[in-house]
Amino acid sequence: MTRALAELVLPRLPKGRRALVALAGAPGSGKSTLADRLARALTAAGRRAQVVPMDGFHLDNRLLDARDLRARKGAPDTFDLQGLSHLVARLRQDPQVIYPLFDRARDLAVAGAGEVAAECDTVVLEGNYLLFDQPGWRDLRAFWDVAIRLNVADAELRRRLVQRWLDHGLTKQDATARADANDMVNARLLAEHALPADLDWPLQGRQAGK
Repeated sequence: MTRALAELVLPRLPKGRRALVALAGAPGSGKSTLADRLARALTAAGRRAQVVPMDGFHLDNRLLDARDLRARKGAPDTFDLQGLSHLVARLRQDPQVIYPLFDRARDLAVAGAGEVAAECDTVVLEGNYLLFDQPGWRDLRAFWDVAIRLNVADAELRRRLVQRWLDHGLTKQDATARADANDMVNARLLAEHALPADLDWPLQGRQAGK
């Protein structure tokens, strides 16, 4: 399946400069898993691809607490949009780029934890809001050489999100409440404010992983 996606992406990539491929989708849609597989498939086809997640731009919990946003972590206003926009511009301009990564175990972003090598000619960016039609976010669309949206049915999405919170040690009741009160709210927001994608990828059932 990933090879088929790579075959659709390859002809759309520019020559002579670094390509930016955006992989957007709701929480739990399988972005991380598919981004890693797509980067490997593109590299096997002759590109030098790396993955850059937007999760490194989560605001720190101290800022979220000060703004009463901890319960909505993952919503658009809980990310550093300016920082992400600056990174995207640098990925086009600078050969070597350092970027932050999100440490899920510690629930915080770590500055300077990731590096795009100078020889990288294709960056696969993955994140919830890379095709989000709202002020500031929609400006990112101009940078994407190829924009892919992952589509997962709501019932399957909810199942994965509940399981994700169960895997983090929450009870069934708390996991379900967290998924319904925040993650699925964000998923609906994305669906309501979606920019057009170059490719809509219809992941079904349990194909996508987490």
